[in-house]
Amino acid sequence: MHHKKKNNTKIFKQFGAFIRKEFYHVFRDKRTLLVMFALPAVQILLFGFALTNELKNANIMVVNQASSIESKEITDKIEASPFFTIKMAEHNAENVETYIKQGKIKAVVIFPENFGRATGKDNTVQLITEGTDPNIAKTIINYINAIIGDYQLTELNKNGTKMPFTIDVEVAMLYNPELNGSMMFIPGVIAMVMMIVCTTLTAVSVVREKEFGSFEVLLVSPLRPILVLISKALPYFVLSFANLIIILLMSKYILGVPLKGSVFLLMAESMLFILTCLTFGLLFSSIAETQAVAMLLSMMGMLLPTILFTGFIFPLENMPTFYQWLANIVPAKWYFIVVKDIMLKGVGFASIWKETAILGGMTITLTALSLLKFKKRMQ
Repeated sequence: MHHKKKNNTKIFKQFGAFIRKEFYHVFRDKRTLLVMFALPAVQILLFGFALTNELKNANIMVVNQASSIESKEITDKIEASPFFTIKMAEHNAENVETYIKQGKIKAVVIFPENFGRATGKDNTVQLITEGTDPNIAKTIINYINAIIGDYQLTELNKNGTKMPFTIDVEVAMLYNPELNGSMMFIPGVIAMVMMIVCTTLTAVSVVREKEFGSFEVLLVSPLRPILVLISKALPYFVLSFANLIIILLMSKYILGVPLKGSVFLLMAESMLFILTCLTFGLLFSSIAETQAVAMLLSMMGMLLPTILFTGFIFPLENMPTFYQWLANIVPAKWYFIVVKDIMLKGVGFASIWKETAILGGMTITLTALSLLKFKKRMQ
């Protein structure tokens, strides 16, 4: 029993030495520190101030309280438009905010009870959009206004007389009334930066051991494979978390992005995402034999899919079905949804449990694959 306790103490000391060594490697390498802290800061500022996009095929909801001919005809025109898909049609507006918060719809068109039967205010169509993506919100407003304007013009030409009433559109923005563009892109950039930085640095750190010949020391050490992997990943986990805090502070105090939800929940979800990224890095490191190959695998394997399939630059709704399915295996897509919903909508865990479960499943799978490959190398 005493011998076993002594052996555990020895292993614990060796584990601590492995972790300290990895921290020394990071702090001695100025290039690593530059990639870890300077690059994300520059990307946050560039994307936050400069990037724009637009969307088509937006899912919307129609609340028709009037059930009049006019409201039905306008609804038909909206449905016929290539820019919209009517996802839901209801007779009351009680579920509007719930559906928008859950991300099921981008906007709601509400026809009041007396629409088409009276003059004045009762013929005002209410348009509620999700303002977390200002470009989408503005596009939806412009297209709805154009459809209603076209309807009024068509009716005027058809009857040869002026319509007995004028239709106005009253617009309301949820979550981002000022249409601040940073609010859409910052969550996406956070996901992209964490994905690339964590994956690349972890992959390169393990492959560095192979190039310098010190990897053989790991192979003959008494540490279990899982502890060796943890010792390689832990310093990058700590530094990535510090990096995240810096990015969030910049987002809030420089770019004005709010944090409406729980800070604790955002941190917990971010820790899970960092773990997912680190396991990707460990997997790439088991494949690559040189630092250059590891960096290429990490950058090409993560950078392009993250930019293309996260949804913050190129709307997933515009893509063919196959690519929409392919986006589901990109971790940054799920983390982007989580960050956007917590920061801008203030949702709780109940609204993002699915995304959390997917990231957790990815982390467990990638860890198992990394362990399997590492054990094969040790044999």
